[in-house]
Amino acid sequence: MPQRRSHVAPSAAQTELASALAALRESAEVPVDFPEDVIAEAEASTATVPELDLRDIPFATLDPEGSRDLDQAFHLERDGSGYTVRYAIADVPGFVVPGGAVDAEARRRGQTLYAADGSIPLHPRVLSEDRASLLADVDRPALVWTFALDSAGVVSTFRLERALIRSRAQLDYATTQMSLDLGEDGPAALLPEIGALRMEQERLRGGASLNLPDEEVVRAQDGTYAIERRSPLPVEEWNAQLSLMTGMAAATLMLDAGVGILRTMPEPDDAAFETFRHQTEALGRPWTTGTYGEYLRNLDRADPMTLPVLEAASSLFRGAGYLVFDGETPKDAVQAAIAAPYAHATAPLRRLVDRWALAICLAASNGTPAPDWARASLAELPALMQESGQRASRLNAATINSVEAALLTPLVGSTMEATVIELRGERAAIQLADPAVTATAPLPMGAKPGDVVQLRVARADIAKGEVEFAI
Repeated sequence: MPQRRSHVAPSAAQTELASALAALRESAEVPVDFPEDVIAEAEASTATVPELDLRDIPFATLDPEGSRDLDQAFHLERDGSGYTVRYAIADVPGFVVPGGAVDAEARRRGQTLYAADGSIPLHPRVLSEDRASLLADVDRPALVWTFALDSAGVVSTFRLERALIRSRAQLDYATTQMSLDLGEDGPAALLPEIGALRMEQERLRGGASLNLPDEEVVRAQDGTYAIERRSPLPVEEWNAQLSLMTGMAAATLMLDAGVGILRTMPEPDDAAFETFRHQTEALGRPWTTGTYGEYLRNLDRADPMTLPVLEAASSLFRGAGYLVFDGETPKDAVQAAIAAPYAHATAPLRRLVDRWALAICLAASNGTPAPDWARASLAELPALMQESGQRASRLNAATINSVEAALLTPLVGSTMEATVIELRGERAAIQLADPAVTATAPLPMGAKPGDVVQLRVARADIAKGEVEFAI
Protein backbone atom coordinates (compact mmCIF):
# COMPACT_ATOMS: atom_id res chain seq x y z
CA MET A 1 0.00 0.00 0.00
CA PRO A 2 1.33 3.50 -0.78
CA GLN A 3 1.87 5.91 2.06
CA ARG A 4 -1.14 8.10 2.75
CA ARG A 5 -1.19 10.99 5.17
CA SER A 6 -4.29 13.10 5.77
CA HIS A 7 -3.93 16.27 7.86
CA VAL A 8 -6.42 18.07 10.04
CA ALA A 9 -5.85 21.67 8.97
CA PRO A 10 -5.66 24.44 11.61
CA SER A 11 -9.31 25.28 12.27
CA ALA A 12 -12.08 25.02 14.82
CA ALA A 13 -11.96 21.26 14.19
CA GLN A 14 -8.26 21.21 15.04
CA THR A 15 -8.93 23.03 18.33
CA GLU A 16 -11.74 20.63 19.21
CA LEU A 17 -9.51 17.69 18.29
CA ALA A 18 -6.71 18.88 20.59
CA SER A 19 -9.19 19.00 23.47
CA ALA A 20 -10.54 15.53 22.65
CA LEU A 21 -7.04 14.01 22.50
CA ALA A 22 -6.07 15.64 25.79
CA ALA A 23 -9.18 14.12 27.37
CA LEU A 24 -8.27 10.70 26.00
CA ARG A 25 -4.78 10.95 27.46
CA GLU A 26 -6.18 11.87 30.87
CA SER A 27 -8.60 8.94 30.77
CA ALA A 28 -6.00 6.37 29.71
CA GLU A 29 -6.50 4.46 33.01
CA VAL A 30 -2.87 4.98 34.06
CA PRO A 31 -1.35 8.30 35.11
CA VAL A 32 0.94 10.11 32.71
CA ASP A 33 3.26 11.07 35.56
CA PHE A 34 5.04 8.68 37.92
CA PRO A 35 4.75 8.81 41.74
CA GLU A 36 7.63 10.55 43.49
CA ASP A 37 8.98 7.34 45.06
CA VAL A 38 9.12 5.68 41.62
CA ILE A 39 11.04 8.61 40.14
CA ALA A 40 13.43 8.68 43.11
CA GLU A 41 14.15 4.96 42.85
CA ALA A 42 14.67 5.19 39.08
CA GLU A 43 17.08 8.10 39.42
CA ALA A 44 19.09 6.21 42.03
CA SER A 45 19.15 2.88 40.18
CA THR A 46 22.35 1.58 38.64
CA ALA A 47 23.13 -1.72 36.98
CA THR A 48 26.22 -3.74 37.83
CA VAL A 49 28.93 -3.33 35.20
CA PRO A 50 29.22 -6.72 33.45
CA GLU A 51 32.54 -8.52 33.41
CA LEU A 52 32.23 -9.30 29.70
CA ASP A 53 33.31 -6.26 27.66
CA LEU A 54 31.99 -6.14 24.08
CA ARG A 55 32.52 -2.44 23.47
CA ASP A 56 34.82 -3.23 20.56
CA ILE A 57 31.83 -4.69 18.66
CA PRO A 58 30.24 -1.91 16.53
CA PHE A 59 26.59 -2.43 17.43
CA ALA A 60 23.87 -0.24 15.88
CA THR A 61 20.20 0.35 16.63
CA LEU A 62 17.36 0.54 14.10
CA ASP A 63 14.10 2.23 15.11
CA PRO A 64 11.58 4.84 13.99
CA GLU A 65 13.17 8.25 13.57
CA GLY A 66 13.52 10.17 16.82
CA SER A 67 13.10 7.17 19.14
CA ARG A 68 14.76 7.33 22.54
CA ASP A 69 13.60 4.06 24.14
CA LEU A 70 16.03 1.79 22.27
CA ASP A 71 15.54 -1.84 23.29
CA GLN A 72 17.73 -3.60 20.72
CA ALA A 73 21.08 -3.20 19.01
CA PHE A 74 22.53 -5.55 16.40
CA HIS A 75 25.83 -6.50 14.83
CA LEU A 76 25.98 -8.64 11.68
CA GLU A 77 29.04 -10.26 10.13
CA ARG A 78 29.97 -13.07 7.80
CA ASP A 79 31.47 -16.20 9.31
CA GLY A 80 32.77 -18.52 6.61
CA SER A 81 29.76 -19.50 4.50
CA GLY A 82 27.40 -18.42 7.28
CA TYR A 83 26.93 -15.51 9.64
CA THR A 84 27.31 -14.37 13.22
CA VAL A 85 24.41 -12.26 14.51
CA ARG A 86 24.70 -10.44 17.81
CA TYR A 87 21.49 -9.02 19.21
CA ALA A 88 21.81 -6.90 22.34
CA ILE A 89 18.78 -6.20 24.51
CA ALA A 90 18.53 -3.40 27.09
CA ASP A 91 19.39 -4.82 30.53
CA VAL A 92 16.17 -3.76 32.25
CA PRO A 93 16.40 -6.66 34.76
CA GLY A 94 19.70 -5.15 35.89
CA PHE A 95 18.11 -1.78 36.67
CA VAL A 96 14.72 -2.69 38.17
CA VAL A 97 14.74 -3.95 41.77
CA PRO A 98 12.24 -6.83 42.19
CA GLY A 99 9.55 -5.77 44.64
CA GLY A 100 10.63 -2.11 44.48
CA ALA A 101 8.65 0.97 43.56
CA VAL A 102 9.61 0.90 39.84
CA ASP A 103 8.70 -2.79 39.63
CA ALA A 104 5.29 -2.23 41.24
CA GLU A 105 4.47 0.71 38.96
CA ALA A 106 5.57 -1.22 35.87
CA ARG A 107 3.27 -4.08 36.81
CA ARG A 108 0.41 -1.60 37.07
CA ARG A 109 1.14 -0.14 33.63
CA GLY A 110 2.05 -3.32 31.72
CA GLN A 111 3.39 -1.61 28.61
CA THR A 112 4.18 1.75 27.10
CA LEU A 113 1.09 3.46 25.72
CA TYR A 114 1.29 5.63 22.62
CA ALA A 115 -1.00 8.65 22.47
CA ALA A 116 -1.22 11.22 19.71
CA ASP A 117 0.57 13.84 21.79
CA GLY A 118 3.26 11.59 23.25
CA SER A 119 3.87 8.27 24.97
CA ILE A 120 2.94 7.13 28.47
CA PRO A 121 6.01 5.01 29.27
CA LEU A 122 6.22 1.76 31.17
CA HIS A 123 9.24 2.99 33.12
CA PRO A 124 10.34 6.50 34.12
CA ARG A 125 12.07 8.19 31.19
CA VAL A 126 15.33 8.43 33.13
CA LEU A 127 15.48 4.65 32.59
CA SER A 128 13.58 4.02 29.36
CA GLU A 129 15.05 6.93 27.39
CA ASP A 130 18.37 7.34 29.14
CA ARG A 131 20.22 5.00 31.51
CA ALA A 132 18.84 1.68 30.26
CA SER A 133 18.33 2.70 26.63
CA LEU A 134 20.92 1.53 24.10
CA LEU A 135 21.70 5.04 22.90
CA ALA A 136 24.63 5.65 20.58
CA ASP A 137 28.10 6.54 21.83
CA VAL A 138 27.53 5.64 25.48
CA ASP A 139 28.47 2.51 27.44
CA ARG A 140 25.49 0.36 28.35
CA PRO A 141 24.98 -2.99 30.10
CA ALA A 142 23.03 -5.32 27.83
CA LEU A 143 21.86 -8.91 27.50
CA VAL A 144 23.58 -10.08 24.33
CA TRP A 145 22.37 -12.99 22.23
CA THR A 146 24.99 -14.42 19.87
CA PHE A 147 23.72 -16.61 17.01
CA ALA A 148 25.70 -18.75 14.59
CA LEU A 149 23.78 -19.12 11.32
CA ASP A 150 24.67 -21.41 8.44
CA SER A 151 24.53 -20.41 4.77
CA ALA A 152 20.76 -21.03 4.70
CA GLY A 153 20.10 -18.86 7.74
CA VAL A 154 19.48 -21.81 10.08
CA VAL A 155 20.56 -21.22 13.68
CA SER A 156 23.20 -23.79 14.59
CA THR A 157 24.12 -22.47 18.04
CA PHE A 158 23.23 -19.52 20.26
CA ARG A 159 24.09 -18.17 23.68
CA LEU A 160 22.99 -15.36 25.99
CA GLU A 161 25.41 -13.29 28.08
CA ARG A 162 25.37 -10.11 30.13
CA ALA A 163 27.90 -7.71 28.61
CA LEU A 164 28.98 -4.08 28.36
CA ILE A 165 28.36 -2.66 24.88
CA ARG A 166 28.63 0.67 23.06
CA SER A 167 26.32 1.30 20.11
CA ARG A 168 28.02 3.21 17.29
CA ALA A 169 24.99 4.38 15.31
CA GLN A 170 21.30 5.12 15.76
CA LEU A 171 19.67 4.20 12.45
CA ASP A 172 16.11 4.92 11.35
CA TYR A 173 14.01 2.86 8.96
CA ALA A 174 13.51 5.31 6.09
CA THR A 175 17.13 6.46 5.85
CA THR A 176 18.46 2.92 6.20
CA GLN A 177 16.13 1.66 3.47
CA MET A 178 17.38 4.38 1.13
CA SER A 179 20.99 3.48 1.94
CA LEU A 180 20.39 -0.21 1.28
CA ASP A 181 18.56 0.54 -1.97
CA LEU A 182 21.65 2.49 -3.12
CA GLY A 183 23.91 -0.43 -2.22
CA GLU A 184 25.83 1.57 0.36
CA ASP A 185 27.92 -0.13 3.02
CA GLY A 186 27.06 0.29 6.68
CA PRO A 187 25.98 -1.50 9.86
CA ALA A 188 22.83 -2.85 8.16
CA ALA A 189 24.49 -3.96 4.91
CA LEU A 190 23.94 -7.66 5.65
CA LEU A 191 20.40 -7.20 6.94
CA PRO A 192 18.64 -7.80 3.57
CA GLU A 193 20.64 -10.99 3.06
CA ILE A 194 20.11 -12.41 6.54
CA GLY A 195 16.53 -11.17 6.72
CA ALA A 196 15.64 -12.86 3.43
CA LEU A 197 17.17 -16.13 4.61
CA ARG A 198 15.20 -15.98 7.85
CA MET A 199 12.01 -15.23 5.90
CA GLU A 200 12.69 -18.32 3.82
CA GLN A 201 13.12 -20.34 7.02
CA GLU A 202 9.74 -18.98 8.14
CA ARG A 203 8.22 -20.24 4.90
CA LEU A 204 9.82 -23.67 5.27
CA ARG A 205 8.50 -24.19 8.79
CA GLY A 206 5.00 -23.08 7.74
CA GLY A 207 4.93 -19.63 9.34
CA ALA A 208 2.71 -16.77 8.21
CA SER A 209 2.91 -12.97 8.43
CA LEU A 210 0.01 -10.53 8.21
CA ASN A 211 1.53 -7.26 7.01
CA LEU A 212 -1.49 -4.99 7.16
CA PRO A 213 -0.73 -1.31 6.55
CA ASP A 214 0.18 0.54 9.73
CA GLU A 215 -2.27 3.18 10.93
CA GLU A 216 -0.76 5.85 13.14
CA VAL A 217 -1.70 9.32 14.33
CA VAL A 218 1.22 11.71 13.92
CA ARG A 219 1.67 15.31 15.03
CA ALA A 220 3.37 17.78 12.70
CA GLN A 221 5.69 20.56 13.85
CA ASP A 222 2.91 23.11 13.33
CA GLY A 223 0.77 21.24 15.85
CA THR A 224 -1.65 19.73 13.33
CA TYR A 225 -2.52 16.04 13.51
CA ALA A 226 -2.60 13.53 10.70
CA ILE A 227 -3.30 9.86 10.08
CA GLU A 228 -0.52 8.03 8.30
CA ARG A 229 -1.09 4.65 6.70
CA ARG A 230 1.72 2.73 5.06
CA SER A 231 2.98 -0.78 4.58
CA PRO A 232 6.16 -1.71 6.46
CA LEU A 233 9.38 -1.05 4.56
CA PRO A 234 11.40 -4.14 3.62
CA VAL A 235 14.06 -3.14 6.17
CA GLU A 236 11.43 -3.30 8.91
CA GLU A 237 10.48 -6.84 7.92
CA TRP A 238 14.13 -7.94 7.80
CA ASN A 239 14.76 -6.36 11.17
CA ALA A 240 11.67 -8.07 12.60
CA GLN A 241 13.22 -11.42 11.65
CA LEU A 242 16.08 -10.78 14.10
CA SER A 243 13.54 -10.23 16.87
CA LEU A 244 11.57 -13.34 15.89
CA MET A 245 14.74 -15.43 15.87
CA THR A 246 15.57 -14.16 19.36
CA GLY A 247 12.06 -14.84 20.64
CA MET A 248 12.27 -18.43 19.40
CA ALA A 249 15.66 -18.87 21.09
CA ALA A 250 14.23 -17.50 24.34
CA ALA A 251 11.35 -19.98 24.14
CA THR A 252 13.80 -22.83 23.60
CA LEU A 253 15.86 -21.84 26.65
CA MET A 254 12.81 -21.61 28.88
CA LEU A 255 11.31 -24.87 27.63
CA ASP A 256 14.59 -26.65 28.26
CA ALA A 257 14.71 -25.13 31.75
CA GLY A 258 11.13 -26.14 32.47
CA VAL A 259 10.05 -22.68 33.56
CA GLY A 260 8.99 -19.54 31.72
CA ILE A 261 6.30 -17.71 29.82
CA LEU A 262 5.53 -18.15 26.11
CA ARG A 263 3.58 -16.08 23.63
CA THR A 264 1.06 -18.43 22.01
CA MET A 265 -1.58 -18.36 19.33
CA PRO A 266 -3.80 -21.30 18.31
CA GLU A 267 -3.89 -22.73 14.81
CA PRO A 268 -7.04 -21.57 12.98
CA ASP A 269 -9.63 -24.33 12.86
CA ASP A 270 -11.05 -25.86 9.67
CA ALA A 271 -14.11 -23.60 9.79
CA ALA A 272 -11.93 -20.47 9.89
CA PHE A 273 -9.85 -21.69 6.94
CA GLU A 274 -12.99 -22.57 4.96
CA THR A 275 -14.48 -19.14 5.61
CA PHE A 276 -11.28 -17.45 4.49
CA ARG A 277 -11.18 -19.56 1.30
CA HIS A 278 -14.72 -18.44 0.44
CA GLN A 279 -13.74 -14.82 1.12
CA THR A 280 -10.74 -15.00 -1.22
CA GLU A 281 -12.96 -16.50 -3.93
CA ALA A 282 -15.49 -13.70 -3.50
CA LEU A 283 -12.66 -11.17 -3.79
CA GLY A 284 -11.43 -12.73 -7.01
CA ARG A 285 -8.11 -13.80 -5.49
CA PRO A 286 -8.81 -17.44 -4.57
CA TRP A 287 -6.55 -19.34 -2.22
CA THR A 288 -6.31 -22.74 -3.92
CA THR A 289 -2.88 -24.18 -3.12
CA GLY A 290 -0.20 -24.10 -0.44
CA THR A 291 -0.43 -22.90 3.14
CA TYR A 292 -2.16 -19.67 4.08
CA GLY A 293 1.28 -18.26 4.91
CA GLU A 294 2.51 -18.92 1.37
CA TYR A 295 -0.68 -17.44 -0.07
CA LEU A 296 -0.30 -14.23 1.94
CA ARG A 297 3.40 -13.91 1.07
CA ASN A 298 2.62 -14.08 -2.65
CA LEU A 299 -0.02 -11.34 -2.67
CA ASP A 300 0.78 -8.39 -4.93
CA ARG A 301 1.09 -5.32 -2.68
CA ALA A 302 0.19 -3.09 -5.66
CA ASP A 303 -3.09 -4.95 -6.24
CA PRO A 304 -6.07 -2.92 -4.89
CA MET A 305 -7.67 -6.20 -3.79
CA THR A 306 -4.76 -7.07 -1.47
CA LEU A 307 -6.03 -4.88 1.38
CA PRO A 308 -9.48 -6.57 1.46
CA VAL A 309 -7.77 -9.97 1.40
CA LEU A 310 -5.47 -9.02 4.29
CA GLU A 311 -8.42 -7.67 6.28
CA ALA A 312 -10.20 -10.98 5.76
CA ALA A 313 -7.07 -12.91 6.75
CA SER A 314 -6.91 -11.09 10.10
CA SER A 315 -9.52 -13.57 11.38
CA LEU A 316 -6.82 -16.28 11.15
CA PHE A 317 -4.51 -14.39 13.53
CA ARG A 318 -6.67 -14.31 16.64
CA GLY A 319 -6.46 -15.76 20.12
CA ALA A 320 -2.90 -14.73 21.02
CA GLY A 321 -2.08 -15.01 24.71
CA TYR A 322 0.57 -15.95 27.25
CA LEU A 323 1.27 -19.43 28.62
CA VAL A 324 3.03 -19.81 31.97
CA PHE A 325 4.74 -23.06 32.96
CA ASP A 326 6.89 -24.16 35.88
CA GLY A 327 8.01 -27.75 36.29
CA GLU A 328 5.97 -29.31 33.51
CA THR A 329 6.64 -28.59 29.85
CA PRO A 330 3.45 -27.42 28.11
CA LYS A 331 2.10 -29.72 25.43
CA ASP A 332 0.86 -26.99 23.08
CA ALA A 333 3.69 -24.46 23.09
CA VAL A 334 3.64 -23.40 19.43
CA GLN A 335 2.73 -19.91 18.24
CA ALA A 336 0.79 -20.87 15.13
CA ALA A 337 1.67 -17.91 12.90
CA ILE A 338 5.38 -18.27 13.70
CA ALA A 339 5.08 -22.08 13.54
CA ALA A 340 7.42 -22.52 16.51
CA PRO A 341 7.52 -21.89 20.25
CA TYR A 342 8.05 -18.17 20.80
CA ALA A 343 8.48 -15.69 23.67
CA HIS A 344 8.42 -11.93 24.05
CA ALA A 345 12.00 -11.15 25.06
CA THR A 346 13.25 -8.22 22.98
CA ALA A 347 11.41 -5.11 24.23
CA PRO A 348 11.83 -4.87 28.02
CA LEU A 349 11.84 -1.06 28.05
CA ARG A 350 8.33 -1.02 26.61
CA ARG A 351 6.72 -4.34 27.62
CA LEU A 352 6.54 -5.81 31.11
CA VAL A 353 6.68 -9.54 30.31
CA ASP A 354 10.04 -9.33 28.54
CA ARG A 355 11.86 -8.62 31.83
CA TRP A 356 10.74 -11.97 33.22
CA ALA A 357 11.64 -13.85 30.05
CA LEU A 358 15.11 -12.31 29.91
CA ALA A 359 15.86 -12.97 33.58
CA ILE A 360 14.81 -16.61 33.26
CA CYS A 361 16.72 -17.04 29.98
CA LEU A 362 19.91 -15.57 31.44
CA ALA A 363 19.73 -17.95 34.40
CA ALA A 364 19.12 -20.90 32.07
CA SER A 365 22.02 -19.86 29.85
CA ASN A 366 24.26 -19.72 32.94
CA GLY A 367 23.02 -23.08 34.18
CA THR A 368 21.46 -21.61 37.32
CA PRO A 369 17.85 -21.74 38.63
CA ALA A 370 15.37 -19.09 37.56
CA PRO A 371 15.30 -16.11 39.95
CA ASP A 372 12.89 -16.56 42.85
CA TRP A 373 11.19 -13.22 42.17
CA ALA A 374 10.47 -14.19 38.56
CA ARG A 375 9.22 -17.64 39.43
CA ALA A 376 6.99 -16.39 42.25
CA SER A 377 5.22 -13.81 40.07
CA LEU A 378 4.99 -15.66 36.74
CA ALA A 379 1.33 -16.55 37.20
CA GLU A 380 0.38 -12.85 37.45
CA LEU A 381 1.77 -11.91 34.04
CA PRO A 382 -0.92 -13.15 31.61
CA ALA A 383 -3.64 -11.10 33.33
CA LEU A 384 -1.41 -8.02 33.62
CA MET A 385 -0.47 -8.19 29.95
CA GLN A 386 -4.05 -8.81 28.82
CA GLU A 387 -5.28 -5.81 30.79
CA SER A 388 -2.55 -3.53 29.45
CA GLY A 389 -3.10 -4.79 25.91
CA GLN A 390 -6.78 -3.98 26.09
CA ARG A 391 -5.96 -0.55 27.51
CA ALA A 392 -3.55 0.15 24.64
CA SER A 393 -6.10 -1.00 22.05
CA ARG A 394 -8.81 1.23 23.50
CA LEU A 395 -6.55 4.28 23.55
CA ASN A 396 -5.30 3.67 20.01
CA ALA A 397 -8.78 3.10 18.59
CA ALA A 398 -10.26 6.14 20.37
CA THR A 399 -7.39 8.35 19.19
CA ILE A 400 -7.75 7.30 15.55
CA ASN A 401 -11.53 7.65 15.72
CA SER A 402 -11.29 11.24 16.97
CA VAL A 403 -8.74 12.22 14.31
CA GLU A 404 -10.83 10.61 11.58
CA ALA A 405 -13.89 12.55 12.77
CA ALA A 406 -11.86 15.77 12.65
CA LEU A 407 -10.69 14.98 9.12
CA LEU A 408 -14.29 14.50 7.98
CA THR A 409 -15.86 17.45 9.85
CA PRO A 410 -15.30 19.95 6.98
CA LEU A 411 -16.75 17.38 4.54
CA VAL A 412 -20.11 16.75 6.24
CA GLY A 413 -22.76 16.81 3.52
CA SER A 414 -20.26 15.91 0.78
CA THR A 415 -20.39 12.73 -1.32
CA MET A 416 -17.18 10.71 -1.51
CA GLU A 417 -15.80 7.58 -3.13
CA ALA A 418 -15.06 4.67 -0.77
CA THR A 419 -13.63 1.21 -1.34
CA VAL A 420 -15.44 -1.69 0.30
CA ILE A 421 -12.97 -3.71 2.39
CA GLU A 422 -15.12 -6.25 4.22
CA LEU A 423 -18.83 -7.07 4.56
CA ARG A 424 -20.24 -6.96 8.09
CA GLY A 425 -23.87 -7.99 7.84
CA GLU A 426 -25.86 -5.12 6.33
CA ARG A 427 -22.90 -2.78 6.79
CA ALA A 428 -19.30 -2.87 5.61
CA ALA A 429 -15.80 -1.72 6.45
CA ILE A 430 -14.89 0.99 3.95
CA GLN A 431 -11.69 2.88 3.09
CA LEU A 432 -11.55 6.47 1.90
CA ALA A 433 -8.46 7.43 -0.08
CA ASP A 434 -8.37 11.14 0.80
CA PRO A 435 -8.73 11.76 3.65
CA ALA A 436 -7.33 8.38 4.67
CA VAL A 437 -10.20 7.13 6.85
CA THR A 438 -11.41 3.62 7.61
CA ALA A 439 -14.97 3.32 8.89
CA THR A 440 -18.16 1.29 8.75
CA ALA A 441 -21.05 2.34 6.56
CA PRO A 442 -24.29 1.12 4.98
CA LEU A 443 -23.89 -0.31 1.49
CA PRO A 444 -25.69 0.21 -1.80
CA MET A 445 -27.57 -2.89 -2.94
CA GLY A 446 -25.26 -5.55 -4.37
CA ALA A 447 -21.98 -3.95 -3.35
CA LYS A 448 -19.18 -6.37 -2.54
CA PRO A 449 -15.56 -6.20 -1.26
CA GLY A 450 -13.32 -4.37 -3.71
CA ASP A 451 -16.13 -2.24 -5.15
CA VAL A 452 -15.89 1.56 -5.15
CA VAL A 453 -19.13 3.11 -3.91
CA GLN A 454 -20.50 6.64 -3.42
CA LEU A 455 -21.28 7.61 0.19
CA ARG A 456 -22.39 10.87 1.79
CA VAL A 457 -20.69 12.07 4.99
CA ALA A 458 -23.74 12.51 7.24
CA ARG A 459 -22.17 13.32 10.63
CA ALA A 460 -18.80 13.68 12.38
CA ASP A 461 -18.45 14.00 16.15
CA ILE A 462 -14.86 14.70 17.24
CA ALA A 463 -15.41 14.42 20.99
CA LYS A 464 -17.10 11.03 20.66
CA GLY A 465 -14.91 9.85 17.81
CA GLU A 466 -17.92 8.97 15.66
CA VAL A 467 -18.55 9.30 11.93
CA GLU A 468 -21.68 8.41 10.03
CA PHE A 469 -22.22 7.81 6.32
CA ALA A 470 -25.38 7.56 4.25
CA ILE A 471 -26.05 6.08 0.84
